Amino acid sequence: MKTRWTDMVDKDAPLQEYPRPQMKRNIWSNLNGQFDYAISDSMEEIPTEYEGKITVPFAIEAPLSGVEKRLNPMDILWYRKSFYLPEEYNSKHVILHFGAVDWECRVYINGQFVGGHTGGYCPFSFDITEYLVEGENVLNVSVFDPTDAGWQQRGKQAIKQVGFWYTPTTGIWQTVWLEAVDEKHITSVKLTPDIDEYCVHVDVETTAESDYEIVATVFDDEDEVVFSSGIGCVDVIPMKRFKLWSPEKPNLYNVMFELYHNGLLVDTVVSYFGMRKYSVEKDENGIPRLFLNNKPYFQIGLLDQGYWPDGVMTAPTDDAMIFDIKVMKSLGFNMLRKHIKVEPLRWYYHCDKIGMIVWQDMVSGAKHPGNFLVGVVPFFQMSVKDDAYSLFHRDEQEWRDQFEDELEQMMSTLHNCVSIGCWVPFNEGWGQFDAKRIAEKVKAIDPSRIVDHASGWFDQKGGDLRSMHRYVVPVTKGKPDDRAFVLSEFGGYSRIVADHTMDENKAFGYLMYKNKKSLTKAYEKLFNKQIIPLVSKGLSAVVYTQLSDVENETNGIMTYDRDIMKLDKETIIKLNKRLFSILVR
Repeated sequence: MKTRWTDMVDKDAPLQEYPRPQMKRNIWSNLNGQFDYAISDSMEEIPTEYEGKITVPFAIEAPLSGVEKRLNPMDILWYRKSFYLPEEYNSKHVILHFGAVDWECRVYINGQFVGGHTGGYCPFSFDITEYLVEGENVLNVSVFDPTDAGWQQRGKQAIKQVGFWYTPTTGIWQTVWLEAVDEKHITSVKLTPDIDEYCVHVDVETTAESDYEIVATVFDDEDEVVFSSGIGCVDVIPMKRFKLWSPEKPNLYNVMFELYHNGLLVDTVVSYFGMRKYSVEKDENGIPRLFLNNKPYFQIGLLDQGYWPDGVMTAPTDDAMIFDIKVMKSLGFNMLRKHIKVEPLRWYYHCDKIGMIVWQDMVSGAKHPGNFLVGVVPFFQMSVKDDAYSLFHRDEQEWRDQFEDELEQMMSTLHNCVSIGCWVPFNEGWGQFDAKRIAEKVKAIDPSRIVDHASGWFDQKGGDLRSMHRYVVPVTKGKPDDRAFVLSEFGGYSRIVADHTMDENKAFGYLMYKNKKSLTKAYEKLFNKQIIPLVSKGLSAVVYTQLSDVENETNGIMTYDRDIMKLDKETIIKLNKRLFSILVR
């Protein structure tokens, strides 16, 4: 199945946009395009012969890769690409960046082992300067990814596609790029806005150990509004007057950081921030609710899986990512729940600029607990403790440690994304363990955001949200506590659209409707009869399933190819306006 963007992809140079807008430099090179590939049984022995060409950054299973091949769980996928460095890289340190490689990889430059990485959803990099030669250089990457034959974090990837289990993503699936820096350079920038204290908290890390100064300059469009400097590090940027960020007015400030070492300018990076605050507070009636910028704010969201028929987990183009966000905003949605997937940093950048709150799930791992535990037990309101590690298939300490390590990587990677308002460590019990402790850890790392510690069920009474999922059965309020009440998944109403469904014979959905009229009528009834009446009783956010169909799952507002709106657009807009206006006046 194609999308409107499929034929726009240049296989020699796909996805050429700067991959890390949250920390941008001028000297960089995009390595996306044609790589050689081979399938082997060794991660260490570099192949001498290759089977063909693969278009990076599309996984080998994706049509846009040009290969569209399924691997066996024990196969090793190898990549090879030759590259030359531009003259402006002379006398610089060269950093090799990977947006994401699923799952375990080893990287070689000119036959020498540079380093490895484990985890399929977060970026990583290596300083490859010492391995480079004049003229042609050769990059090799080996990848091992057992998909659901292993215990690792993989989300909904599965060797066998059925229902809500989707095509695997093996290997490089986000941009590969080079960056040139001086020996003394900025390695990271962390920005935390604080609207109550009229400032932005700043943490800049560098390779300079002494005799350095950081200068920060804040711009509102082209106008300089703040200049701040400090010996060593700038801890706080004062913002005496500022414009708030919200979905309705997504105001952003650019900030330039300059690193001076021994009085000389050695590095410059540009980032941005938005002045906003996410919190749970009690409203005038004493009901805990989601607040944005110290005011009650109802969040109307969609489950967003981030899958594509041509690119699988990789959007075919930058415009395709923008399309999803803009269309959903035009319908009156102000939030997307990024469901057990981490997107490229550009996706969050577009949410920041367009104005779309994001609830960010951690990627699920371990063996699925089984349909009885996650499909039957929750509806009988049975309490299940998640320190029974074998019950949730998190038996080994190594597996739990790896989850926590990748969770911290994800939070660190995405910290500067203005739009992210909620962290979701666990979903419906998949690989869940110690959720209350994990929620406390997440909150300690990042107190500026809300935590939904166990979305759906197996609530351990932690986090900021009392988070409920409801499909088919009626939505109810449940027993209140000091947390905000949210409906973090519901709906899932389905409709098969001929010629726009991946496989009509395998279509999956909770409740099926034959046409646009009947689906819209059911959707409208669901909101009017069950959702809207609960707002006055404490409901603070909803997440409808879902933005688009995904493979065999046909419960999207749009078809999988994004060509057809499956419900009446004006009805969605009308209901969202009514829902939003109850709290926000």
